[in-house]
Formats: sequence, C-alpha cells, structure tokens
Amino acid sequence: MPLTVAAFYQFVALPDFRDLRAPLKSFCAERGIKGSILLAEEGINGTVAGTAQAIAALVEAFRRGPLFSGRLDNLELKFSQAAAMPFQRLKVRLKREIVTLGDAAADPTRQVGTYVSPADWNALIASPDTLLLDTRNAFEVAMGTFEGAVDPGLRSFGQFKDFAARALDPARNKRIAMFCTGGIRCEKASALLLTRGFSEVYHLKGGILKYLEEIPAAESRWRGGCFVFDDRVALGHGLREHAGAARRDSAEDGNDEQL
Repeated sequence: MPLTVAAFYQFVALPDFRDLRAPLKSFCAERGIKGSILLAEEGINGTVAGTAQAIAALVEAFRRGPLFSGRLDNLELKFSQAAAMPFQRLKVRLKREIVTLGDAAADPTRQVGTYVSPADWNALIASPDTLLLDTRNAFEVAMGTFEGAVDPGLRSFGQFKDFAARALDPARNKRIAMFCTGGIRCEKASALLLTRGFSEVYHLKGGILKYLEEIPAAESRWRGGCFVFDDRVALGHGLREHAGAARRDSAEDGNDEQL
C-alpha cells in the first residue's frame, strides 16, 4: 500500500520548542510515522511518511491540536507518495534555526520576498531582466534545475550569505527570482537580500515540488530530477519518483535543508 509523504514548514514563534519535542515524537511513533522534524524557536521544518490516516492525524494535530495551540495556522504543506517507507527511523531534533543561514538579520517573520505561484513562474523567469537563482546545494543543482538558473556552488545553505555579498549587487541585479525544493530556504534567502538593499526579490511559492505537482511536463522549464532528502532520492513531474538518480549517502542524517 502506498505511503503518504508530507513535507512542511512554518516560520513562527515557538519559545517552548524544547517542550514540544517529546510529545511530538510520541505522537508520531504511536502512529508509525518516520522521518525528520526540526524544531527551533523560529518554527518547524520536516519531512515525514506514514499511512494516509497517520499523516492526516498529524496534520490535524499541527493545525488544531493542543500541542501547538493554533500557532501552525499558516503551515506550508505538500504531499507526495512513496511505494515503500522512505525513512529508516523517526527523528525530532532541536535546532538553533530550522534552516541554517547564520544571519540574525534574515528574519522571515518580519519580511520576505514576493511569492510567485507556479502558474506565473514561467513568465517571470523568461524575462531577460530577471536573474534566476538556485539557492540549493551544488549536488542538488547537478541533479536538476530550471533552464538558465545560476548555481551559486554552495556546499551548504549557510554559504549563501557569502555568495550574496560576493556575487550580487543591488545596483546591477534589479530583479532576482529564486527557488528551492519546498520554499523554506528562499524565505531566508529573500529576507537576507531585502536587508541588503535588493528591492525586487521574488521566490517560487511552494518551491520546486509545488511547481512539479502543478505544471504539466509539456509546459515546464524544469530539467532533470528534484532531490529530496529520503530514500526516493529525486522526484519528477507529478511528484513521481525520478528514474536514474544515485543515492547520496546519509542524506537523511544531520541535514536541516529538507525543503
């Protein structure tokens, strides 16, 4: 029976994030949910898998359960399917950031770039005045990206701030469109650029996964597979498993760049 995979995040104040770890882990374990969830004072980020009923229960707990008390009312959430359990175990970890950038000025709860829906994305990136920027790590970019996208050559997302200081200029780069797997890295990257004087900063709402889910292959400007941090390795259009992708060792372990 196919399993449901849920990828989610939200930047939201969670001053009690340490207290949330144990009950959230118990809730998932009791329902056979596996995967990785990161908790920090700035929010939640995770990718998990389980039966359709188990994942539905988790989403209900996020949105209306007593644990989060309605704080996850703006949860960015997307679903896909897996033929077999794509995670080896369940991990709920406490972090300083739910995606590590290392710049306190980049606060998505204060400001982010302009969201662009998948339906409007092709028109935006077709403009010659738009710098198209892939904010993911180099090994992810090598597996697949949008036509014409700039690869910053990152080993980890924390290097993005140095790339921006070195390679981007508000006077030269008037309009920037950025994308990542599910949207979370673009939240911080766009917040960072806005603090550094860039005025037109756009990012793909829901990330590559939402684009692949909604845009037909015949209309797509995406090429290759989209790396995901589980045993499916990569997804293609329709969020189906992408053939021919080689497994990256320990992709599930220690990462905080799930989306």
